[in-house]
Amino acid sequence: MKRAIAGILLLVGMGVAPALAWDGDRGLHRDIRHDQAKIEHDRRELRRDLYYGNYAAARHERRELRREYRDVNRDRR
Repeated sequence: MKRAIAGILLLVGMGVAPALAWDGDRGLHRDIRHDQAKIEHDRRELRRDLYYGNYAAARHERRELRREYRDVNRDRR
């Protein structure tokens, strides 16, 4: 059973590896633009949640913003 699970995970890992391959600066810039668009979207949602007093949703949006900022900074490095 363990060998079957390991085999399946290996096949999945081999299938994902090409998708994660480096595609040059163009892919990196596209990824940064995509992350920045997600940041703008999360900022709008944060403002909306704070305006309506939905503080739990605002806390969730702040977490998402931190994660997106971290991702953009990692991409820029």
